[in-house]
Amino acid sequence: MNIFKRLFKIGESEANAAIDNMEDPIKLTEQSIRNIKIDLSKNLESLAQEKAVANRANNDKETYENEAEEFHNKAILIVKKGQSGSLEVEESDRLAQEALVRKEEKLSLAKNAKLESEKIHGSVQELESNIAQLKSTISNWENELNTLKARVKVSKAKTSLNKQMAELDSSGSVAMLERMKEKVAQQEALADAYGDIAKNYKPIDDAIDKAADSSKENAKDALENLKKQLNQNKDA
Repeated sequence: MNIFKRLFKIGESEANAAIDNMEDPIKLTEQSIRNIKIDLSKNLESLAQEKAVANRANNDKETYENEAEEFHNKAILIVKKGQSGSLEVEESDRLAQEALVRKEEKLSLAKNAKLESEKIHGSVQELESNIAQLKSTISNWENELNTLKARVKVSKAKTSLNKQMAELDSSGSVAMLERMKEKVAQQEALADAYGDIAKNYKPIDDAIDKAADSSKENAKDALENLKKQLNQNKDA
């Protein structure tokens, strides 16, 4: 559960209290990831701003260096004009000296811009490192969240099943089922018994009808009569 202490930036006691109170760990984790993504967005914005300042400082450095070189070249040209007589020496020296002063000013500004660029570059590297760490952390926690969701799903299903099994046993359903099985067995045995009785039982009406049946005697008498008739016809 150390993940909760890292995610929510709260004290250990508060994190444990949240867990003890059975707060939904998935919701807490999701909220924490959202908070970290907000931090990531802020860091990305700061990184863009720092890079913009660094780029401007670097451009300023190059501009000042170019301007310093221009003043240096101008000083050389002015000195040459003083030496050639196209410009008075005193004026040439004054203007050349002024150009060299401007050159040093530009070099100083270029140096400051370089220092600023290097300073900002260090800040940019730190922000980039923080961003990389946040991205890695978010990825890890999202993986943990997916695992946690799967575990919660399985645990809920297992809890539900175990609860049903516990309630089934505690409510006497198992015993009731056994009694039902016994009752069905008794019914089946009773049905078989009635079947046996039905096979062996002859109703009294059937016995009476059989006893009263005179068809055989009638047939015997008819046969005797027929023989007598045949004998009489023969004698005649």
